[in-house]
Amino acid sequence: MAAAKIKKGDNVVVRSGKDKGRTGTVLQVMPKEGKVLVEGVNVATRHRKPTQANPQGGIDRVPAPMAISKVSVADPKDGKPTRVRFETKDGKKVRVAVKSGETIDG
Repeated sequence: MAAAKIKKGDNVVVRSGKDKGRTGTVLQVMPKEGKVLVEGVNVATRHRKPTQANPQGGIDRVPAPMAISKVSVADPKDGKPTRVRFETKDGKKVRVAVKSGETIDG
């Protein structure tokens, strides 16, 4: 398996779809399904009937998983989408933004 270019906690930019151009933080990565959960992006609405646990019922808004190919890591310098490469610095493997050369972690 290839190393993860997108991780939980990363700031990402949506590249395509109805939320194109929006940014958010990755809440969860699902590598087997090839999907990510991004905060405030691809929000699904669920209409809930009143139950004993939730007597009020109402409308729940929850982020739905989206394809990992639709998001790009946001450049730490300017927030624009960038590709990610790996470099070794001080014996540690770190992720580096291709556009600016800034390290994303580490």
